[in-house]
Amino acid sequence: MPAFVDTSPPGVCIFCKLVAGEIPSAKVYEDDLVVAFMDLGQVTPGHVLVASKRHAQDLFELTPQECARVMQVSQMIATAQQQVFAPSGLTLLQANGHDGGQTVFHFHMHVVPRHADDGIHLTWPRKEPGAQALLDYAQRIQAALPAAS
Repeated sequence: MPAFVDTSPPGVCIFCKLVAGEIPSAKVYEDDLVVAFMDLGQVTPGHVLVASKRHAQDLFELTPQECARVMQVSQMIATAQQQVFAPSGLTLLQANGHDGGQTVFHFHMHVVPRHADDGIHLTWPRKEPGAQALLDYAQRIQAALPAAS
């Protein structure tokens, strides 16, 4: 992911300022729950951010409605990008926490049109813990899920 340093002073959210219209942006879409705008650091032409309008630091602070709307709008944006830029692929990227790669601590999804040889490389070390470990991980996660309503 490209390096970006949010230089906003503590307690000031650059995306909240954008939502409030206090700083300029190239908005693509806006409704009651989300705003979509061009990323200043275009990784590829058409790179859009879809952010919650309400300040939520990360995925864990979103309401279920906000979470659903971000994905719905991301799909809508991706469909428009397909028509305009004819990418051969698409990357949706959403990071949480410093160790997860988050640089602006206001929830947002990157919707990035992809092309062959665009210079983007998403890699990580592959680990294969084995079937028993995978079953253990699955059972532990299942036990932590909320009961179905």
